[in-house]
Amino acid sequence: MSLEEILDRIEHARRFGKSPGVEVTAQVLKQLGNPERELPYIHVAGTNGKGSCCAFLESMAMEAGYRVGKFTSPHLIRFHERITVNHEQIPDEAVIRIGEMLLHREFGVELTMFDYCLVMAILYFREQKCDLVILETGLGGRLDSTSALSHDPLVNVITRIGYDHMAILGDTLAEIAGEKAGIIRANVPVVVGLQEQEAMAVLRREAEAMHAPFYEVTDDAVAQLHELQLHMLGEYQYENAATAMLAMEVVDRMQKREYDKKHAIAHAFWPGRMEVLREEPFLMVDGAHNANGVEALKKSLQSLYPNEKFHFVMGVMADKNYHEMIMRLLPLAEDFVTVTPESERALQGTELANLIAASGVPAHFEEDWKSCLQKDFGGRTICFGSLYFIGAVKEWFEEVNSVLYEP
Repeated sequence: MSLEEILDRIEHARRFGKSPGVEVTAQVLKQLGNPERELPYIHVAGTNGKGSCCAFLESMAMEAGYRVGKFTSPHLIRFHERITVNHEQIPDEAVIRIGEMLLHREFGVELTMFDYCLVMAILYFREQKCDLVILETGLGGRLDSTSALSHDPLVNVITRIGYDHMAILGDTLAEIAGEKAGIIRANVPVVVGLQEQEAMAVLRREAEAMHAPFYEVTDDAVAQLHELQLHMLGEYQYENAATAMLAMEVVDRMQKREYDKKHAIAHAFWPGRMEVLREEPFLMVDGAHNANGVEALKKSLQSLYPNEKFHFVMGVMADKNYHEMIMRLLPLAEDFVTVTPESERALQGTELANLIAASGVPAHFEEDWKSCLQKDFGGRTICFGSLYFIGAVKEWFEEVNSVLYEP
């Protein structure tokens, strides 16, 4: 099979399986001889900041001398972004070889796209003799495929919890937190980022029930990192950095490694999160795809560019709370351009534009968003929303520009 055929088969597998991912993946891994047993790992869950937290963890772990495998989702441009070893994406050869084996083998269960990706990552990390793996959950935690590993992680990490995937995870912060808390295992340390009181109470109660040592990030710990000039823009990145640093401190006490954590944190980078693609005319992309993410984007823009208004380009999925996302950004908006991301779940840009215009801010749908982004609107343009859309913008920009600007 060619690379294109394999990726087409994997990417068109079911999005949600008939059985919970944790059960399916556990069966597949068992039939493969549980290759994950050789891999020490850090398990990361949460609503917002998971990917950035993983990037900070990866940077610190590499600074400490680990050979680091990192599994994240979704990808922005290339499938290979999901599976990296020491920043290097999985090569085509490995995707073809491992993918063909998984697709041709009969496991007796139906794998989703996420299941295929996760199992491929585990097999590749074992081949590469990774001595630390950073594993990001896909959805929730309790039933997530990443919870199927047969041995305990070194530490569990839970970033900030908010309202997202409510049809699956629950309508309240307590319910959502209960699903995220499903990664907590007996006697395994858990590091928790800043949380709303309702979510924190659930996480602390679950940790106590599991006799899991509980480490909570404090406002002071976040404030102390403000002395650093992070490569990643956004006030919220200091919170993610503090969460990752506390997690690595827990790991370091077990592994007894010493290194410069702050240097590693300052140089970490995660694409598509308040990433400046162009200074003149200004163009930034951000994967804020839920209300909490948009609130973080809003606060960061107010901090970086006080008293400015912005031209927003927005494309979202229909299952998101886009009404709340719009309301939070209206005070900062000069105007909105809306697009329809390439996804069956996308909200039509025309509907989104009408909704925004009804709030009193100029808005119009743009089918040819590429031409739109080549215009100079006379201010700062911020593209945000679905990672499908942000990935498409980055891919287009890389095609027309040989060098990306990085802050």
